[in-house]
Order: sequence, then C-alpha cells, then structure tokens
Amino acid sequence: MRAQFRRSIPIAQEQAAIRATVWMVLLGLCIPVAGAASLPHPHRQPKQIVRIIERLERQWQQAELHGNTTVMASMLSDDYLGIYGDGTLATKAETIANAKSGATRFTEIDTSDRKNRVFGTTAVVVSKVEVAGTNDGENISGHYRYTRVYHRINGSWKIVR
Repeated sequence: MRAQFRRSIPIAQEQAAIRATVWMVLLGLCIPVAGAASLPHPHRQPKQIVRIIERLERQWQQAELHGNTTVMASMLSDDYLGIYGDGTLATKAETIANAKSGATRFTEIDTSDRKNRVFGTTAVVVSKVEVAGTNDGENISGHYRYTRVYHRINGSWKIVR
C-alpha cells in the first residue's frame, strides 16, 4: 500500500520561502552587529589572555598525553559538549569516562599553526596537530585540525566546545 501525503502549501510558495530565508541569512552575515567595531582586531589580540589560553592548551595537551582525567575534568565546563572526529557528540562526563577507560591513548601530540582569537570572555583556538596513538586498538596517528572554544566563567577559563 502506498502512503499518500498532502502538501499544506504549494511547491512554489515553499521554494519562495526557502529563497527568502537564505537571503535573510546571507544579509544577516553582511550587516555589522552592534558593538562589532569594539571587537579586537585580529592582529591586536589581548596578549595577556592569549598567553593564558596558550598555557591552557599546553596543559590540556599534557593531560591528554598522560591520561590525567583530574586535570581534564577541571578544565572542562560543566556544560561542555565535544565533537569527535566521526561527528559523535560527547558531554563532559562522557569525555572523562572515555579518557578513564583508556580507549584512546596518545603517545605523541605535536601542535602547529595555532591561531588564537579572543572575543571578550570567549577565546577560540584553531590548530593543526600531528598525533601518534590508538583508539580501541586502532591506529589513529596522523595530521588533524581542531577548534577549541574557551569561555571565562566566574573568572576562570573553561573549555566549552
């Protein structure tokens, strides 16, 4: 038996609505946000905060290399949501449980081409990384890129994404 579906609006109206939505999004990307002029220029980042973020990145890298879940748990925000390479989402608890299980082990992590951007109480880090390691016994060694987002919460920088 073939299912029958009724369209609530004509196809032409639906396509017009989609085009209008796409245009609104594109225009929204072009319109400066109020206060955007006060954002720091990419070449004039607040050096003190950039140094703090760089230190935190080294601290996270060492925690990953040594499986130090205590440090990892202290660095992640309570509402942390990570994205694994396969697109799987992981909460703070899931990320720490995975690290504790030893399923993923790194023997080497070399970071390069790191770019730090600070936007008030949020910092975004984009880096290249070369790793040597395994995940569930499978070799995951190779070159990757990642984005990590920090947010200052109650005076402390935490990883939120």
